[in-house]
Parts: sequence; C-alpha cells; structure tokens
Amino acid sequence: MTDTTDLPSPTITNDSPTSTSTSNEEELYPIALLMDELRHDDVASRVQAMQRLDTIAISLGPERTRNELLPFLEDVIPEDEDEVISVAATQLANFVPLVGGSQFATILLPLLEKISACEEPIVRDNAVNSLNKIAQSLSLSQINSSFLPLINRLSKERWFSLHIAATGLFKSVISILPSNDDRLNLLNLYNDLIHDDSPLVRKEAAKNLPILIDILSNNNLLDSKIWSLLNSMLNSILNDNQDSIKFLSVDIIISLISSNFTSNLDSYFTNIVDLINDPSWRVRYMISNKLNIILPLLNNNSSNYLLKLTPNLINLMKDNEAEVRKSITQNLSIIFELLKPLDDSLIESDLIPLVNQLSIDESELVRESLASVISNLSPILGKDLTINYLLPIFIEMLKDDYSNVRLNIISNLQIVNNVIGIQLLNESLIPAITSLANDKLWRIRLAIIEQIPLLANQLGISFFNNNSLSQLSINWLNDPVYSIREAAVNNLSKLSQLFGIDWCKENVINKIIEIKSSKNFDNFITRLTCLFTFTKLIDVVDQDTLKNLITPFIIDLANDKVPNIRFNVAKSLTLIVKKLDSNDQLHSQIISILKNLQNDQDPDVRFYANEGISSI
Repeated sequence: MTDTTDLPSPTITNDSPTSTSTSNEEELYPIALLMDELRHDDVASRVQAMQRLDTIAISLGPERTRNELLPFLEDVIPEDEDEVISVAATQLANFVPLVGGSQFATILLPLLEKISACEEPIVRDNAVNSLNKIAQSLSLSQINSSFLPLINRLSKERWFSLHIAATGLFKSVISILPSNDDRLNLLNLYNDLIHDDSPLVRKEAAKNLPILIDILSNNNLLDSKIWSLLNSMLNSILNDNQDSIKFLSVDIIISLISSNFTSNLDSYFTNIVDLINDPSWRVRYMISNKLNIILPLLNNNSSNYLLKLTPNLINLMKDNEAEVRKSITQNLSIIFELLKPLDDSLIESDLIPLVNQLSIDESELVRESLASVISNLSPILGKDLTINYLLPIFIEMLKDDYSNVRLNIISNLQIVNNVIGIQLLNESLIPAITSLANDKLWRIRLAIIEQIPLLANQLGISFFNNNSLSQLSINWLNDPVYSIREAAVNNLSKLSQLFGIDWCKENVINKIIEIKSSKNFDNFITRLTCLFTFTKLIDVVDQDTLKNLITPFIIDLANDKVPNIRFNVAKSLTLIVKKLDSNDQLHSQIISILKNLQNDQDPDVRFYANEGISSI
C-alpha cells in the first residue's frame, strides 16, 4: 500500500468533488509512486526508481520539486544503499532547470553535501561532480553565500571523507572569485588539506592541485603570493612520508613549469633529480613514466638541464626495479631525440650500451617494452649508427625466447626499413616469423599474420617465395582458431593484390584446388575456409581466372551436405554473377543454381538464395 501521509494536503479549489479528487490523485501520484518504489526490498528496483528521478521532477513541476521531492530525498537517501545514493548524486547534477532555474540552484547543495559525506569513493565522486556542475550555474553572490561556506564546512569537519570531497570543489570557484586576495584565502584553506592528518585527504589534495594550477595559469591569475603558496604546497608533498602521495608531486611540478610564471627552473630541476633518486620505486616509476613531458620542458640549452640530468637517466635505465626500467624504456625515443643535438658522443658511449643491456634484461616485460620502441631510434641515429649499433640488437631480439619481443620487433620493421632497408635482417627474420607462426598463443599467430603483407612489400616476391612464406600463408587456413583462419583469408587476398594474378594462381588458387583432392577436404571447416578464400579473391582476379578456376570450384559446393556451406555458396555466386555479362552461359548456369537453392530444405539457404536472385 502506498503511503502518502507525509505529503502536504493539496488545496481544494474546484467546486466539483469528483473533479477535485481526480486532480489530487494525479498530483500525488508521481511522488507517491517514487516513495513506494524507494521502499522496495530489491536494490535494483530502487536504483531504477532513482534513474527516473528527473521524470518525476518534470511531472511535479519546479515548485513541488523544491517543496516536496527534495525534502523527501533528504530523508531517504542517506539511509539507502550506495548504489542508490550514487545514482541519485548523478541525477541531481541536472536538476537546476527542474527546480526553477539558477536562482533556486542552491537548494540542491544541502542534499549533495550529505551525499558527499559517504565513504564510498564512487558515491562521493558523483556528488562532487554534481556540485561542480551546479556551481557553474551559480551567480557570484550565490557562490559567496552558499558554495564557499559549503567548501569551508567540508574542509573543517572532523570526518576525513568530507575533507576528501572538499578537495574536488575548489576548481569550480577558484577562477570566479573577483580578487587574488580571495583566491589566496581559498588556497590557504586548500593548504590546510595538503597538511591534513589523513593520508587519503593529502593524496586527493595533491591529485587535484595540478588542476588548480592549470586553471590559474590559463586564466592569468598567478601572482607572487599565490606562486609562493603553491610552491609551499609542492614542498610539503615532496616531503610527505607516503610514497603514494609523494609521487603525485611529479604532475604538480609539470603544471608549475608549464605555467611559465618563472624562467628559473633550478629548484624544479633539483626536485626532479631528487625524485629520480628517491628510495621508493613507485616514485622513480612515476618520474620515469612522465619523462616524455618533463624533458621537453627542461630543454633549455642555456642551462644544459638535459645534459645535467643524463647521469640520472642512466641510473633509471639501470634501476633495480623492472617496472622502472620498463617505464624509462618507453621514453627512449624522446631521450635520444633531445640529447643527440647536444652531445652525440654521449649517446654512443653511454646510452646505446645501456640499450644493449636492456635488450637482454632478465625481465620479459622490459624486453617487450624495448622491442616496441627500439625501431623508433633508427631515424634519430641515422643509417650508419643504426647499422653499427642497433642492427645487432634487432638480430638478437628476433631470437628472443619470449614471443611478444619477437613480434614487437617485426611489427615495427617498417621504420627500420625506411632507414637501412630490411635486407640486412633477412636471415634472422625467417626463423622468427616461422616461430611466431606456430606460437601456442593464437593472438601471437594472429598478430604475425597481420604483419605478413607489410613484410611482403618490403622483402619482395622472390624472397617471399624462396623462403616458404607462401606455403606458410596457406597453412594458416588450417588453423583450429576461426580468427586465425579469417585473418589468413584476408592475408592471401592482400598478397594477391600485391604480387599479382600469376602469383595468386600459382600460390593460392592452385594450392586450394590441391586441397580439394586431399582428405582434409572431407572436413567441412576446410571446405568452408577454401570457399571463403575464393570468395575474397572474386574482386582481385581477372575474368578468365574467375570463370575458369574460381567459379567451378564454388559451383561444386552448391550441393554440399552442410547448410552453412550452401548458403555461403549462394552469397558467393551472387557476387560472381554481378561480374558476368548477362549473355554469358555461366551467368545462366549460376541463375539456375540459385533458383534450385531457393527450394532448399534449409531456411537460411533459401533466404540467401532469394536475396541473391532479387539483387540481380
């Protein structure tokens, strides 16, 4: 039974009792229904009710939404499950027009303030996001009278989750405040959160600080006092005893340097060096992971920051932790690119030997990471240095025990080919390709198949044929994994386009016709794969090949005992007949076969036969 006792009694203004009763019931129905659904025992039902919150508000109108719906929600939401509260928090972000516009928007803040006290991160985050969205519609007077006091309350409450919520709200108002003094006061409050007793609060404050710096910088709102306070916050985070907080200082340093408020980067350079040599591997990982951003910012030749930093970069490449070595490996390209104009000899004497060490690293992940980027060093080093230093590394990595390493090298050979040509790697390529082609992991086999057309274009037709790569491409048609067989079909089509009709006849069509006479053809999967291959070649071959070799093969399968093959024959013949002259005898034969298939006992075969006939 729906309970409506808490609702205000509607005013009776109609003289007709029947009309009044009906009108009252219609007015009460939306919120009464919501109340009923929110008391449902099933959480999923309550979630669905909350997802319709905007619909309920629309049907109630702005005034009743303010006076009835929101008070009701304030009573029931804090006691509900997190899933329900999370949906409500998200819905409330869009309620400004539903409560009557921005002049009434502050009425939403108390409810979201209650939700932001939730300890569940996703609920709290949704509430903070909604508060930030609502803040965009508030006037300056509403910000001063309602939103800033809200931030102040959240920041000074004892409960840590409220402090966490507060850290996400400063970005909404920091640029709206009329003066830098107001901003400074707000940032002093933020500074208290940076020094909070709870590590969770300090972490969220550190995470949101780069956002504040970027907003201030982009709006030209930085001054010396604010800058000094921001640097004080950075120093506090750098000296935090929690590495999960300290490593967030990397993003803060990036934002401070990017602001261009000062050209003196000495203190930040010192901070970066300290982070690179920090005892915590997580901190070292974070700084090495961001080197692609940091190094260009330090590329000030007059101060030689990059050259001064090189010994520390070398330390990262020798780091005891594999994750750190993997991380800096991903940034080798930017390191080489920026250092080469400054000191060529440094690359040859110090960095390349370390790359060689990384290529035989004990960690598979490090070697895999290096294999994915080492080819990018070729254009930077040029032809001679690539041949002298990188080529031996390529050759050794093509023999690596870990298949992902070999695959990454082969996948990026186009870059190497553009610098030195691929011929120098030929002898090492074939064993690596053959090994990957038979790898136990089907995704590895799939990846190498997708690289074959690119390799074929680089190696040429004679090398491709002389090293059994043509036969290897045919063998993939028999793979037990469908995705591999599908990729093999596409591969043969691409190779035929690349090498021409004669190659296609000799190495694809004739090979498949040979399969037809083998025992393997008794397997319906083999027959279906051969059919797919010939169908893919319809748009590749010339008319004579189509009529004399491909079409007869497909027609022979029209009476196959497997329906899947017959309906694919119907689809293939439809493609063929559209390429033939209507006066051609073969055209009439195909039409006759399709008409026979229209009477097939299998509905799918009849469907595709009918579709083929209707499209001709």
